[in-house]
Amino acid sequence: MAPPKYDGLSHCKLALAFAVLMDLLGVTALLLGVFAPLEIGGRDFGDLLVYSGALLVLMSLGGWVLWYSGNIDGLMSGSKLGGAEGGAMDRLARNLSRRIRLPRSHSSPS
Repeated sequence: MAPPKYDGLSHCKLALAFAVLMDLLGVTALLLGVFAPLEIGGRDFGDLLVYSGALLVLMSLGGWVLWYSGNIDGLMSGSKLGGAEGGAMDRLARNLSRRIRLPRSHSSPS
């Protein structure tokens, strides 16, 4: 059985969805905090939304980094770049990449 072919945005869909969702929520909260009059009981809650929106946008950066790094294809091996092939970091990166990118098959017990 041949491994599935990956095209376009099919790599790391969960990281992409997380990043887009955090960006949407963060920008919405930030804009509401800046432009909407949010006084409840004489207290202004605009600053809270501005800070939480900025935090959500920063959290989305992690999702974008995961999505981007999961979509890097065609990297040259260490020997082509002049480095040592099979180093500890090479093996760690390869193992992590395989865990992220390979689809998991769930076998149902018979």
